[in-house]
Amino acid sequence: MTTEEVLEIFKKTGGILKGHFLLTSGRHSDTYMQCAKLFIDTSASEKLCRELALKLKGTDIDIVVSPAIGGILMGYEMARQLNKPNIFAERENDVMTLRRGFSVEKGAKVLVVEDVVTTGGSVKDVIAMLKEKGAEVVAVASIVDRSAGKVDFGVKYVNLISMDIVSYEADKCPFCKTMGAPIKPGSRKI
Repeated sequence: MTTEEVLEIFKKTGGILKGHFLLTSGRHSDTYMQCAKLFIDTSASEKLCRELALKLKGTDIDIVVSPAIGGILMGYEMARQLNKPNIFAERENDVMTLRRGFSVEKGAKVLVVEDVVTTGGSVKDVIAMLKEKGAEVVAVASIVDRSAGKVDFGVKYVNLISMDIVSYEADKCPFCKTMGAPIKPGSRKI
C-alpha cells in the first residue's frame, strides 16, 4: 500500500483535519491526523491494519498492547490480524498502567500499537510500564509517524506513512497569534 493510497483513505473518511490543534504531546500543529475517523469504516481499517501486520511478518509476538484511548480500536484490529490477544494500557494518576484485570506475563513478547506517533510519549510510557512488568517489547506499530522517522523506541518500528508534519512548542506557535486558542481533538488531557 502506497502513501498516496493511505492518504486517500484518510481523505475519504475525513481523517485529515486542517486548522489549529493541540496535540497529545502538548505541541501545536495546523494538521491533525484523526485516525478515529478511519475506524468508522471497518473495511478501510481492516485493510490498513492488514498492511501493517504484513510489515511485522516474522516478528515473534505474544500479545498486542495499546495506549488508551487512541490506540484501542487499532490495537484490537492489529491483534485480530495477527491472531493474538489484545489489551490496552491507560493512565491512572498520569502514570500508564494496566487496569480492568489486564496483565502481561513476565517474558511476554509484546507489540505496542498506537494510531499516530508525534513525539512517541504515550508509546514510551507503555514500553516503560511493560518493561517494569518483565515483558519484552519486540516492536512498535503505528498508522502514522508524524515525526518522519525521528522517534526512536529502541525496538523495531513500522508504520504505514511517515510524514514531517510541522508542530510547535506552545510558546512558539505562530497559529496562536492568528487563529486564537487551539482545538484539542484527541483523547488525552494535557
